[in-house]
Amino acid sequence: MRFALCQISSTADPQENLATVRAEVAAAAANGARVVQFPEATQCRFGVPLKPIAEPLDGPWATAVRDIADEHNVVVVAGMFTPGEGDRVTNTTLVTGAGLHLGYDKIHLFDAFGFRESDNVTPGEKPVTFEVDGTTIGLATCYDVRFPELFRALATTAPVILLGASWGAGPGKAGQWDLLVQARALDATSWILACGQADPDADYGSAPTGIGRSAVIDPLGSVRERLDGAPGTILSDVDVQVVEEVRAKLPVLANRRL
Repeated sequence: MRFALCQISSTADPQENLATVRAEVAAAAANGARVVQFPEATQCRFGVPLKPIAEPLDGPWATAVRDIADEHNVVVVAGMFTPGEGDRVTNTTLVTGAGLHLGYDKIHLFDAFGFRESDNVTPGEKPVTFEVDGTTIGLATCYDVRFPELFRALATTAPVILLGASWGAGPGKAGQWDLLVQARALDATSWILACGQADPDADYGSAPTGIGRSAVIDPLGSVRERLDGAPGTILSDVDVQVVEEVRAKLPVLANRRL
């Protein structure tokens, strides 16, 4: 199955970001992609009030993304914000197209490195998977990558896990990202497709607005493809049969005792 990882730099304008999604999906579909992945916060970047931005999955922004996906006969995966508890929102990954329309709510909130996502975001409660052409695909978002138990849970059914991110910049953070996405592939013996926000031109303070470094990691933790900080797209043909071969040789999921 061919995946497109679209490393973009979201703005504070959801309509401008929707136009970016439309253009990127058209290009990816023209190159044979079946699943087109965008990063966390595709609808709107961090660093602005999110409550006025949040919409339900049947709202106009997600519905427009579904129309784009259906027009090009692909599945689109993109980060957005849906209404949460009280004045908070939920950090949601939208999956839409090919008869699918669902969301994964980010479980682990980024209360670290001087940023408190939980002040404005309601956490999700359960892992989510979906199926495309007979392949089960798991979902994770940004800070989730620091929690291997989620990836092992997804790996029980999903040979492919999509990770969307808007990774915060700072000393050592790029190295941590690279290490973590490879480690999670090894933990899960699954493909990890990690799509991050590009490194923006502007400085938005402590808001995590991206460093790029989107990557395709195979089930043995090897980097098959990686971008730098600039906007760009990875087109990758993912062979799920490789997962069965790796798990036969390295049965960490079968061997675990805790």
